Amino acid sequence: MNHEVIVTCALTGAGDTVGRSPHVPVTPAQIAASAVEAANAGAAVVHIHVRDPETGSPSRDVALYREVVRLVKESGVDVVVNLTAGMGGDLVIDQEDPLKPVDGTDLVNAMDRLPHVEELLPDICTLDCGSLNFGEGSQLYVSTPDMLRAGAKRIQELGVKPELEIFDTGHLWFAAKMVEEGLIDAPPLFQLCMGIPYGAPVDPGLLQAMVRLLPDGAQWASFAIGRDQMPWVAQSVLLGGHVRVGLEDNLYLTKGVKATNGQLVERAVGIVQDLGATVVSASRAREILGLKERVRA
Repeated sequence: MNHEVIVTCALTGAGDTVGRSPHVPVTPAQIAASAVEAANAGAAVVHIHVRDPETGSPSRDVALYREVVRLVKESGVDVVVNLTAGMGGDLVIDQEDPLKPVDGTDLVNAMDRLPHVEELLPDICTLDCGSLNFGEGSQLYVSTPDMLRAGAKRIQELGVKPELEIFDTGHLWFAAKMVEEGLIDAPPLFQLCMGIPYGAPVDPGLLQAMVRLLPDGAQWASFAIGRDQMPWVAQSVLLGGHVRVGLEDNLYLTKGVKATNGQLVERAVGIVQDLGATVVSASRAREILGLKERVRA
């Protein structure tokens, strides 16, 4: 069991959730306010995507990231900033002509997924550690070994901690190989992502098996989507990990009741504390994860 637990809140994500809940933040001001709400509720880390303020669609616009980070820093709240670097990996193919990308494709190289990380130097950025059939239809997420090695090397040069996003067991295998190759500084940080079709299913036995495959000294968290989000808080803590909740992964507090990010964090904090563990501060999270010191506004 983990007795010092880092709670991450994934604020908005890139999914088609804006029309499904009034609480999903869209504009930089809304995302920053949600980050502050989550931090005040007990989250040590906020995981940030940005969206087009007009359409609510996912975006890679550096200016939007810049504004969110500025507002979070100006709030005075102490929270670890984790920016996604997974955008730019979407490939939707024509079923009849697989070499032809169609609407919905946003596929760029490893370096073009990192300009906001290079400029803003967050505490953490994500690195999605493999390709995946992403749900039904003809959409794939593309992250090849060459892309990953190039991205990991650049993130290491920047002094940013990569959160290694693991959507299936092969992703874990390759991420551990990057650790062996020296592309990931100690301690490596893994996020075991469960329930995303068609990656690793939500299964406690599988989570336990994946934890056994982690490199020595690794820090790790896990989450599951939808109604499995809160049970997975307990699963993760009992197996020695940290936890993630938030509207990126689940919109509901209870059946039929739409949640805010703050409410989801409060519920997770309660579960962690009921298990006899401590929810750590942002300062302690930096120590646990070995984050580099940054000048903080």
